[in-house]
Amino acid sequence: MNIGFYPGCSLKGTSSEYAQSTLALANAFDIHFTEIEDWNCCGATAAHNLNRELAAALPARILALAEKQGLNEIVVPCAACYNRLSVAQHEWNDDKALKNRVSEIIGMPLGGTCKILNVMQFIEKYIADKIPEKVVRPFDHPVVCYYGCLLVRPHSILQFDRLEDPQSMDELIRKTGAKPLDWGFKTECCGGGLSVSRTDVVAKLSGKIVQDAEDRGAEAIIVACPMCQSNLDMRRNHIDSYLSRKTKIPVLYITQAIGLSVGLSREELGLKKLFVAPVLIQ
Repeated sequence: MNIGFYPGCSLKGTSSEYAQSTLALANAFDIHFTEIEDWNCCGATAAHNLNRELAAALPARILALAEKQGLNEIVVPCAACYNRLSVAQHEWNDDKALKNRVSEIIGMPLGGTCKILNVMQFIEKYIADKIPEKVVRPFDHPVVCYYGCLLVRPHSILQFDRLEDPQSMDELIRKTGAKPLDWGFKTECCGGGLSVSRTDVVAKLSGKIVQDAEDRGAEAIIVACPMCQSNLDMRRNHIDSYLSRKTKIPVLYITQAIGLSVGLSREELGLKKLFVAPVLIQ
């Protein structure tokens, strides 16, 4: 099975453990990814605020390259990349003049038919039914699933899961033996775009998320976005300062949690790269 793969900037840098765990999980289920050749940044998160043509051209080039490689479907693990590619594709498919202009800018034909899958859609389509039979170490922990902003908004375009109370990640993690808890911060903002410029805002927004997760008895926060994971994990010192207490809850990617349950090692899944060590997790 051959599926296109767009890692984006984060998965090649600060969130390399997300790429590592996604590839390891796919391999465990005999799925092969073909990385898009010569891919570029998708423009998240600022390009669409500055220049509409540039914001459309950056994702267009990625998808045109995928089409050139004969890829009809690509997996985009980063929620920001998934959002930007999906929204841009919708915009130029809805605006013929923009599509023609973008095609001219990138110097390539743009079919606009390549299917874009986020990591949950990929797992649901290719892996989910096989997870229970492959579980060797049940992920027997109460957890909360954090979707963040970009997987479900704008709902009219993405049409992925429920806007206020999405369930797809909960259903997937339940297959590992985990116990997803009900909570009120599934789609609240962590301050992703302000991670560097306004750590005080990140501490406040992410602090409320971490606090509620711990107050409900969760032993891990499960995510599918590198910006969310970075804010909740890497900015923990700022969060603890804002909350005036030490928090211990780890933040794992959905691919890491599923990977652990089907027998992949901590090294294969990049767990050593987390700032908050998942000491409670086998």
